[in-house]
Amino acid sequence: MAGSAISIGNTFVLASMRTVSPTKSYKLSSLSPQLGFLNSQLTGLRISSQTSLNTATPIVASPFLPIVAKRVCPFTGKKANKANKVSFSNHKTKKLQFVNLQYKRLWWEAGKRFVKLRLSTKALKTIDKNGLDAVAKKAGIDLSKK
Repeated sequence: MAGSAISIGNTFVLASMRTVSPTKSYKLSSLSPQLGFLNSQLTGLRISSQTSLNTATPIVASPFLPIVAKRVCPFTGKKANKANKVSFSNHKTKKLQFVNLQYKRLWWEAGKRFVKLRLSTKALKTIDKNGLDAVAKKAGIDLSKK
């Protein structure tokens, strides 16, 4: 029972009732056999010595995190442009110029319903000029799926 430890908050109490503080630095070799785990000095994570380190646990995405779409217009193919931000002293800093994407509900005449799309403003002007069906056909987009 001398090798077991009980965790109480941020303090570990050994079975021999010796208190070990996580803020005080100890030699790793002296604490490992007593506590039964390794304490990482960099991140503060505890790695159990009983479990194998080769087992990989899958990372599952949280259902509460939103899925972020790419900033690319599906109709025109426009995407972010790399540019320089130039200060008054002519100091150049890299920056991205993003596309002006808008969520729009457009009436699709062939499907007799509204279709919600995320388009660039340039694509909206092209749709006004040529029609939704013609632009979608040229871009290779099937509107019946959306």
